[in-house]
Amino acid sequence: MQPSVQHEESPKEKRRKRFIEQKGLPKAVDRGQFATTYHPYDGHSFQALSGLPPNLQNFTVLGIESSCDDTGAAVVRSDGTILGEALASQSHIHAPWGGVVPGLAKEAHEAEIDRIVQEALEAAGMTSAADVDAIGVTVGPGLEICLRVGATKARALAVEHEKPFVGVHHLEAHILMARLPYDSASKQLGFPFLALLVSGGHCQLLKCTGIGNMTVLGGTFDDSLGEAYDKTARLLGLPVGGGGGPVVERLAREGDPTAIPLSVPLQSRKDLDFSYSGLKSNVRRVAERLAKEGGVETPANLPHPIKANLAASFQHVAIQHVEQRLRRAMILLEEEEEEGIRSLALVGGVAANQVLRTRIEGLCKQRSWDLWIPPPRLCTDQGTMSAWAAIERIRVQSTDDPTIPDVYARYPFAQPFS
Repeated sequence: MQPSVQHEESPKEKRRKRFIEQKGLPKAVDRGQFATTYHPYDGHSFQALSGLPPNLQNFTVLGIESSCDDTGAAVVRSDGTILGEALASQSHIHAPWGGVVPGLAKEAHEAEIDRIVQEALEAAGMTSAADVDAIGVTVGPGLEICLRVGATKARALAVEHEKPFVGVHHLEAHILMARLPYDSASKQLGFPFLALLVSGGHCQLLKCTGIGNMTVLGGTFDDSLGEAYDKTARLLGLPVGGGGGPVVERLAREGDPTAIPLSVPLQSRKDLDFSYSGLKSNVRRVAERLAKEGGVETPANLPHPIKANLAASFQHVAIQHVEQRLRRAMILLEEEEEEGIRSLALVGGVAANQVLRTRIEGLCKQRSWDLWIPPPRLCTDQGTMSAWAAIERIRVQSTDDPTIPDVYARYPFAQPFS
C-alpha cells in the first residue's frame, strides 16, 4: 500500500477556508469559493458524456426549469428561435404565506410538470420528446425538492428517448440568456463581457470569458438585491406571492425617491462586493419611526403616500449601490486593455425592473459600453433559459450522464477573483 501524501494547503485554499468559517457556506458559494462534482467554470474538462446531436449546426433542445416556484418548459432551436414554451406560475399558491413554501412548491411542480412539458412540445409542433435533439434541465442551485421534480422528468425523457442530456446551472443560464439572439437581425453578445447578475438569491459581478469560464469580481455579503425588495415589500404589507420586486417597483412609481434620506451601503469600501442588510435595517427603522409618529401600529398601516415614498426612496438607494459597484468594475476592466471588455450583460430576475434597466443603460452610455439585457419576460425563471444554456454547452461538446440523479441546492458557479 502506498503511503498517504499529506496535502499542504495553498494560500488560496486557506483564504477559502477562512471565508467559509467567517461568512458561512452560503456566502462562500455565492463568492465561488466552494467545490462539488460539476464545475461550470472548468471549461477544459468538458466531455460529451451522453453524446451530441448528429447535426450541431441546427438542433433543438427541450429545456425544463423547476428550481423554485415556476414550472417552465421550452423548445429552442440552436439559432436562438423559441419554437414553443409553457409556464405555470405558483404566485397564487404562495401569496397567502408571504413567500415561497418549499413543500407547496414541490407539490405544484409535480402537478404541472407533465402538462407544461407537453404544452411546450405541442407549441413547437412536436408530439413528444422523441422529436427534439437534446434535453436540458436546471439541476441547481435552488430548492432541492423542487429541482428534483424537473430533473427527474428530464432524465427519464433523456433515457427513454436516448437523447443527449445537459444538467444546467441556473445562474449560468441567466447569464447566457444575454447571448440569445432574439430575432434574425440581432447581433450576438460575444466574449469577453462583464455580467451583472441580480436575482432573488444572488447579486454578483462576473467577468465572462467563455462558456463555462467566469470569474466572480464581487458578490453579496448578506442579502441580495432581490431579497431586499422582498423584505421591503413585507415590511410595507404588500403582497409578495409573485415576489416583492414587482410590487415595490409599482408602488415606487407613485412616490418621491428623494423624500426619505437613506444611506447607500458600503460607502467606505473600495471593493466590488454588495451588502443590503444595512439598507434593509435602515428602511425598517425609518418605517417604524414614521408609524409611531403617525399613530399606527405597524409600517404596513402607514398611509399610501408615505409607503410610496418609502418604496421609491428604498429603490433609489438600492440601485445607487448597484451603480457604484458596477462603475468600479467597469473601471477595473477598462484598465485591462488586452481584454478590451466594453460589453455588459444585465441578467437575473431583478433585471426585469424598469428603473434598474434605465439607470444601468445611462451608466453604460456615460462610459461608452454596450448593454445587453434580455426582454423582461426572459429575465425571470422559465424553460427557455435551460434550453439555451444546454445549447451553449452542447456547442462546446459538453453533456452529462442522465443516469446520475444529482441536484444541488447550493452550487459553485465561477472562479473567485484573486
